[in-house]
Amino acid sequence: SFGQATFLGYGEMRLGSTIDEAKAGWGGELKGAPTEGTTCHYLYPTWAKQPSDLAFMMEEGKFVRYAVGTTAEAACGGGKIGMTAEELKKLYGDALQSVPHKYVEGGQYLSVDAAAEAPSKLVFETDAKGTVTRWRVGWLPQANYVEGCS
Repeated sequence: SFGQATFLGYGEMRLGSTIDEAKAGWGGELKGAPTEGTTCHYLYPTWAKQPSDLAFMMEEGKFVRYAVGTTAEAACGGGKIGMTAEELKKLYGDALQSVPHKYVEGGQYLSVDAAAEAPSKLVFETDAKGTVTRWRVGWLPQANYVEGCS
């Protein structure tokens, strides 16, 4: 459903809110629980076929990032999985920053800073062909975490 994803959060779930506030904002059941001794974990909808479809990162008691791995959802500004880096450049213009992907040879992280709107950032990951494979929105520094929680 278009319009759920914003720089401020996902639907009624606001980045920076407590875990309980985020769960209340979701309004349904979420799977996932912290592992003993860690300060970061993911929650995800019960309908998600795999956690990577839609994952909400909780760190130190706060909702700090969400990641999308399904074509059903569009990012703030209209970017989607399956688009090319060129299409993203048309959508976001000079706001789009590029750095090489850490693990995918020829891949990139293409990001857009929320600037005045929120202390957050939108990051698209592309494969070697320049096609978007997934994207995420989060506060900094969490938006830049390459390996998720670790």
